[in-house]
Amino acid sequence: MYTTNDIKLAERILQLDKRRDELYEELMKKLGSHAHELIRAIQNR
Repeated sequence: MYTTNDIKLAERILQLDKRRDELYEELMKKLGSHAHELIRAIQNR
């Protein structure tokens, strides 16, 4: 059904998602509500 590579890829995506949440939390601690603004500004440049 799923290959080993499929499972590894799904696991990697989950790890990246968890890391993203950790990084966003760190940015929120530093910038508060401005964290989202900064991310959007950088995304849209």
